[in-house]
Amino acid sequence: MTKKYFGTDGIRGKVGEQPITPEFVMRLGYAAGKVLTSLQGNLAKGAHPAVLIGKDTRISGYMLEAALEAGLSAAGVDVLLTGPMPTPAVAYLTRALRAQAGIVISASHNPYYDNGIKFFSADGAKLPDDIEHAIEAEIEKPMQVMESAKLGKARRIDDAAGRYIEFCKSTFPNHLDLRGLKIVLDCAHGATYHVAPDVFHELGAEIIAIGNKPDGLNINEQVGSTHPQALQKAVVEHKADLGIAFDGDGDRVLMVDANGDLLDGDQLLYIIALGLYAKGKLKGGVAGTLMTNLALEHALQKHQIPFGRANVGDRYVLEMLNTKNWKLGGENSGHILTLDKHTSGDAIIAALQVLQALKESGKTLTQMRDSLVLYPQVLINVTYQSKANQAKLNLDLPQIQNAVKKAETELNGTGRVLLRASGTEPKIRVMVEGQNKNQVQKLAEDIAEVVRLAAT
Repeated sequence: MTKKYFGTDGIRGKVGEQPITPEFVMRLGYAAGKVLTSLQGNLAKGAHPAVLIGKDTRISGYMLEAALEAGLSAAGVDVLLTGPMPTPAVAYLTRALRAQAGIVISASHNPYYDNGIKFFSADGAKLPDDIEHAIEAEIEKPMQVMESAKLGKARRIDDAAGRYIEFCKSTFPNHLDLRGLKIVLDCAHGATYHVAPDVFHELGAEIIAIGNKPDGLNINEQVGSTHPQALQKAVVEHKADLGIAFDGDGDRVLMVDANGDLLDGDQLLYIIALGLYAKGKLKGGVAGTLMTNLALEHALQKHQIPFGRANVGDRYVLEMLNTKNWKLGGENSGHILTLDKHTSGDAIIAALQVLQALKESGKTLTQMRDSLVLYPQVLINVTYQSKANQAKLNLDLPQIQNAVKKAETELNGTGRVLLRASGTEPKIRVMVEGQNKNQVQKLAEDIAEVVRLAAT
């Protein structure tokens, strides 16, 4: 059964347009509260369920927080407010404070005029589909406010940032420190601005922070993991050892070496995996996605490390890890899951895992970067004009499949071809990667032309 409001990562949209309006978000809070109340079997008699709410630094967060609080209170749910806090911090604090659920108000790496609502279960994981369906069904029902004596209360968690800082530090070995490292941190003017610098500083690093002055309107604006150029420039200017860039809500990370060269999620995932493998602590294999660079898969194979590809989206990477009982996975966007450390993708913890691998190997980030040379990857988006054309975009059409097979034959095991429809735009994504850049470019263009003709 398809969902009306929930996507792969909560509910997201432009502020002021459905569903990101105060009225809808209040109803969403009420619906979530009613569903959670029905599941409160483990609570003491007469106790209220509690929901933790965190947010990123968007100006609309104040409005949506108030709307959620009103809806939850009306349903008889107590509200715990953290203020600006990274998404993974909310996942951790939900567990630590024994709340029945956590809510994050954030649109991640999107511009300030977008916002969204994400939910975590009591154990800090994404809500299961059946709970999301139940919340959607409840939204359609009329609101019936609890009698005054049964309304929920709200209180602020004053030490939320400190709790999370200590949690992040606890994932880094006690016998190691970051002394001698000069690190530039780009906080994307987002939710990590007041926690990330303290984490790395308290572990001994010299910290230069950029993107750490949010004003409600500048989140992700020419900074952060979606715009790493600012970090690359700062690392070179300050003669830093490395740089770390987060996205607006702190669940994605990219890094920059001393030369200003960028490392994406695939390269960081490889460094973490190799560090764990060297100590015999890599539990199982590594999960990536359909878009993970083939070079990573080949590099892991050389060490006999199993590798699996999930659909694009951290939700699906998590599903694969849980199914296979593996602990490490991620996307090239920098969303990295280390399930032996945390229940969700955490940019700060992932960065610490990379730094631990560097410290234990005695190598620089540049040296580790050179150990995995990514294959050239060409992505061409083929746009179709109308819904009526979708029937012609069956990717199993003989002419499309013949073009794919021809390309795969030419690559002869040194590359791969991937065609997939965009979930949000009228586009077919044609991706070809391999060891020869010119070959990959030509093959991608040839396939894209066949798809383009089929779409007209």
